[in-house]
Amino acid sequence: MIVVNEEILIPDEEIRFTMSRSSGPGGQNVNKVETRVTLWFDVARSQALSDEQKQRIHQRLTTRINREGALRVVAKEQRSQSANREIAVSRFIALLREAVKPEPKRPKHRIPAAVKEARRQAKRQRSQIKEQRQKPKEWE
Repeated sequence: MIVVNEEILIPDEEIRFTMSRSSGPGGQNVNKVETRVTLWFDVARSQALSDEQKQRIHQRLTTRINREGALRVVAKEQRSQSANREIAVSRFIALLREAVKPEPKRPKHRIPAAVKEARRQAKRQRSQIKEQRQKPKEWE
């Protein structure tokens, strides 16, 4: 069971790991041992997430989710498979925590009258500058 936050507990059955050969550190070990770990999590079919959470994850992690709706996290930094597996799980937890976090409400602020007036004054000045560039109407 993976604990993302107080609300989200993801059962181990919903997560799948695939291993492959890594291009990272390891010397000759790289050529014969599969140390790269890819974590797959099917967001669309997950029972641990609510529809709202799934929607937030899809919106915020679009680049990491494939067409089938599976989230992919890769770790290949370490020389051992178990270390890369732990890194992948910790990245997965961090991604989900950030993705399901609700956006803070933005407080409404009233634009001060002085600021509005300053903007209008700047527009008037700019308008006068452009007006002065024109040929006088009596020349036409």
